[in-house]
Amino acid sequence: MPRLFGRFPRAGFEIRPIEAFRERSMPSSYEAAAPDGSRPGVFYLNSADLRSSGGAAVTRHLYLHEAVPGHHFQMTLQRENTSLPAFRRFGWYTAFGEGWALYAESLGTDLGVYPSRADRLGMLGGELFRASRLVVDVGLHAKGWTREQAIEYLGGPTPDNEREVERYMAWPGQALGYKIGQLKILALRRRAEAALGASFDIRAFHDELLRDGALPLTVLEAKMDRWIEIR
Repeated sequence: MPRLFGRFPRAGFEIRPIEAFRERSMPSSYEAAAPDGSRPGVFYLNSADLRSSGGAAVTRHLYLHEAVPGHHFQMTLQRENTSLPAFRRFGWYTAFGEGWALYAESLGTDLGVYPSRADRLGMLGGELFRASRLVVDVGLHAKGWTREQAIEYLGGPTPDNEREVERYMAWPGQALGYKIGQLKILALRRRAEAALGASFDIRAFHDELLRDGALPLTVLEAKMDRWIEIR
């Protein structure tokens, strides 16, 4: 991690199973640490299907997305930055936050946590899943799909597929925001690499990207362009 980041959160984090009373309706997700340090960040893992299937505890790309260096880094560094006003410390923009978390999955290659073809395939499978969710999002809210059509597109009626479709029924545009944010961050990194050449520092790039917390993508792009100019 020190090869990719210069700044690290002070708060730690834990992994906990989602409680039984809500595990059928809640996907694995991250809850930020308390700003006063009384509680660490929590990666809530949906373990319902894992218990029945005997599968691995967590996929590598999901860990990178929800915990380190995904939501835990992004949200905790933002909350710990007391130079920001409160509405900025605790603000949220889906395209930025989820875009960063998707981008963080790709850092597994640099971190060496995808050492085999099977590991790499797991990450690409996650990419394919996010692409299919984007189609469901657009289908439901722009194409007039029914709940049943959306579930069928994801592969049929399973608890996971039903939970995903109902999530996007209630949250229009979220899946679209994931991918828009990820693609923008990747484009900004390519722009910085091309402009700075041998002087490009991936640690400095990541630290600057997260330094001011969640931002609208237009503001983020303007900020990173200024950063490139002064490097």
